[in-house]
Amino acid sequence: MTPELRLEIQDLYDAYAEALDDGELERWPALFTEKCRYEALPRENFERGLPLAVILCESRGMLEDRVAALRKTSMYAPRSVRHLISHIRATTEDDGFRVRANYLVLQTRVDALTEILSAGRYVDLVVRDSGQLRFREKRVIFDSVLVPNSLVYPL
Repeated sequence: MTPELRLEIQDLYDAYAEALDDGELERWPALFTEKCRYEALPRENFERGLPLAVILCESRGMLEDRVAALRKTSMYAPRSVRHLISHIRATTEDDGFRVRANYLVLQTRVDALTEILSAGRYVDLVVRDSGQLRFREKRVIFDSVLVPNSLVYPL
């Protein structure tokens, strides 16, 4: 894998974090292919091969619907989030790149101190689509079996 390709993969993860952290959720679905899979599941389910996910979207359209629901219908306390993504490791596969990375998401509500919202790892399939890298699969595997009731934003 060339240094340029590694940097391009890093740029995709940076764009992912930036869109979510800046509250520009409408930019988030464009980072995925039309036919994609986004799921957030506890580590225990992942390791046991159990399919139950807390969040599951199986197309870019479903990601766009999630953004619309967050903007128009969901009720939740205002907050800011900050994604810290590290240890990005990519290997080449036939149809793209299998990428693993650690993540930590912090949240700050207007009436509270900053706290950890979620920690875990990403296990992703990144492919070239229309000349740029996009996520075909993003599996967010969070370490805790407990899910905060404030889990409304994508991780």
